[in-house]
Amino acid sequence: MSEAVTRTATTSPGLLASLDPLLREWLPRQRWFAGKGRPVTGFSLVAATELLPSDGKLGLYHLLLQAHQSPAPGDCYQLLIGAREALPPRLAPALIGHVDQGPLAGRTVYEALYDPRPAEVLLEALRTRARIGGLRFERERNQEVRAGLVPRLVASEQSNSSVVYGDTFILKLLRRIVPGINPDLELPLALAREGCPRVPPPTAWIQGDFDGAGGEPYVLGVLQPFVQGAADGWELALRELAKGEDFAAEARALGRATAEVHTALARALPTVTLGRTQLEQMVEGMVERLEAAAQAVPALRPYAPGLHSAFDALAGLAAEGRTWTAQRVHGDLHLGQCLRSPAGQWWLIDFEGEPAKPLAERRMPQPTVRDIAGMLRSFDYAAHSATPPIPGWADTCRAAYCSGYAEVSGVDPRTDPVLLRACETDKAIYEVVYEARHRPEWLPVPLSAVRRLATDDGEPTAPAPLPPSPPPLISPSISPSPRRPHS
Repeated sequence: MSEAVTRTATTSPGLLASLDPLLREWLPRQRWFAGKGRPVTGFSLVAATELLPSDGKLGLYHLLLQAHQSPAPGDCYQLLIGAREALPPRLAPALIGHVDQGPLAGRTVYEALYDPRPAEVLLEALRTRARIGGLRFERERNQEVRAGLVPRLVASEQSNSSVVYGDTFILKLLRRIVPGINPDLELPLALAREGCPRVPPPTAWIQGDFDGAGGEPYVLGVLQPFVQGAADGWELALRELAKGEDFAAEARALGRATAEVHTALARALPTVTLGRTQLEQMVEGMVERLEAAAQAVPALRPYAPGLHSAFDALAGLAAEGRTWTAQRVHGDLHLGQCLRSPAGQWWLIDFEGEPAKPLAERRMPQPTVRDIAGMLRSFDYAAHSATPPIPGWADTCRAAYCSGYAEVSGVDPRTDPVLLRACETDKAIYEVVYEARHRPEWLPVPLSAVRRLATDDGEPTAPAPLPPSPPPLISPSISPSPRRPHS
C-alpha cells in the first residue's frame, strides 16, 4: 500500500485579483452556479492551493471562493483552474479567459476538469493519500486505486461535476461548499460499513482543512465505483414510456432497494422518536411553505384550503399522541438518483440531499416517508412526459413501488396515509414554486398533483396535459441535482 505524500502548497500574491474580472463573467454562466439572476459583486478567497506549478507548461490551482452577491449573501464554490500559454482547440469549451495582470499575466485560464492531465493529478493524489497544503486526499485502507486510468468529464452535470476514470471509478466534485460533515460521504460510508449492497461504497474522498471553518473540514469530492453500463432510472422510465411498456416490475424492485437502504441506515445511525412537539414543528414548517407558495403563485391559491387540510390532519394525529420514528434518509430521492445495473440490480446514489437546504437540515433524521413521497412524485413527472400520456401509468408505478418497499421493510407506506399525504403535498408545493419561477410550461404537472392532494379522499384526477414538445427537463430544485431531471 502506497504511503501518503505530503507537500507544502504555495500560491502567488495577487492571484485572486488577476482572476476576479474573468470569474465575474464566467461563474454565473455555469450550470452549477446557484445565484443566477443576482450579479456577482466580488469574491473572497477561502483557500487557494497550487497543485501544479504555475511556471510550468500547465499550472493548476484549487480554489475555494466565496462569491458576493446582493441582496443575499453568495455561496462558496470549489474551482479547479488550469493555466496555459494557449488553449488547444479541444479545450475551447473550457475557456475562462486571458489574464493580463498578476502572477498569471499572459496566460489563458480554463476549467481544468475538461483537461485529462489535471484530472489525472486528482486521481494520483487520491491513490497516494496525498496532503497538499490544506487539501487531504483520503482513501479507505482496504481499497486500492490503480494508476493510469484514463479520465473523461461527464458532460451532463448540473449542480456538481463528475469525472469517470477508465469505467472503474467516478469522482464527484461538489461545487457549492460548506464546512461540516456532508451526507454525500457520510451516508454511503455508513451503508458500506453496514454491508448494504444498494449504494456504491466510497473508495476515496477529498477534504479540506482551512482556517475560518470553525475547525470543521470541507468535504470536496467523493470517489466511488463506476457502475458500467448502468441505466439512469429516469431515462429508463422514459424509454419504457416511449415504447408503451409497463414499468411496474422495475418500480417494485426499486421499492425493495429503497427499503434495504432505509433499513441499513436505521441500523447504522441513530433513530429518534418524533413526539407532539417535533411533529408540530414539522407541520408548522409545511404550513409556512404553503402560505409563502400561495403568495408567490396565484394558481395555487384556490387549492390552499384543501392542502392545508393535509397538514391539519397530521397535526391532529400528533395532538392525539401519535408518534413516528425518524432516521437518516436519502433526502432527495427520485428516479434520477437511481441506477440499474445490466444485471438488473438497483443502486441509490447522490446522498447530498437538496443542495438549497442548510447542511444541518439535510442531516436531520426524517420519517422515511419523506423519501417515498419524492419517488412517488417522480413517477408522476415521468408519466406527464409521455406524448400522449398513458392513463394509469404513474398510479401503477406508485402502487408497485410501495408494495416492493413493504416486501422488505414489512411496512407499506400506504398504511400511513395521513403522513404520506402531508409529505407528498409538501413536495408538490415545492414543485409548484419552482415550475412557476423557472419552467411555467411545466406548471400543470405539480398542479395536477395539487388538485388530487387537496381532496379529502386523495383520489387521483386526470393529469393536466403538457405542450406537445416540452423543452428538455431540468431538475425542479433551486440547485438541480446532478445529471438527471427529476421531481
